[in-house]
Formats: sequence, C-alpha cells, structure tokens
Amino acid sequence: VQLQASGGGLVQPEGSLRLSCAASGIIFSIYTMGWYRQAPGKQRELVAAIMRGGTTHYVDSVKGRFTISRDNAKNTVYLQMNSLQPEDTAVYYCNAEVRDLIYWGKGTLVTVSS
Repeated sequence: VQLQASGGGLVQPEGSLRLSCAASGIIFSIYTMGWYRQAPGKQRELVAAIMRGGTTHYVDSVKGRFTISRDNAKNTVYLQMNSLQPEDTAVYYCNAEVRDLIYWGKGTLVTVSS
C-alpha cells in the first residue's frame, strides 16, 4: 500500500495550495480518506476527511477555507487550501481508513510565511 502526497511548498499568507494524495494497493473507493497535519511541537490533528459516499468533515479552524475532494477513478484525494495563514504551517499527511485498517502516507510540508 502506498499513499503518495504532493503539492506542499512555501506560500505567502492568503495564498493557496492544492495537496494531492495518490493511493495504490487499496480499493480506494471504500476507504475514508483524510488529511492530517502536525505543526512543530504539536500533536497531529485531523484537518479534513471524506467518506466513501462523499460526506466531508472539517476541523473548525479550516472551515470555509479548505475543501477536500476525491476522484475514485484516479485513486486520488485532494485538499484545496485557500486563505492560508501562518498557523496552517505544518507537515500534512494523507490517511486511508476502513474498519480497522489504517494507512498513512509520508507527509508534505506546507509553510505559510511572508
């Protein structure tokens, strides 16, 4: 199983980035896909998740700014991040869950700084 995240980088405050996570080795369509992040000195937190049926969940701090989506034909989940703020700086991780199976990808660093 591989979850390959990409799209991180350095962006100025109020800028945008789109993260992608391409999955292989799983039946992608049945998994709940999530994006987590871990800032320096802080615990990893769930940012957004999208269930197999398309239902989405967001942490309050990103509601209205971030959008999670999935393309089952491409085995890929996306995180569109708008109006980025310095507090969004973190390593972002892709996650796939179904029942008691949990897989993690390597993170991609997002740095928001002027």
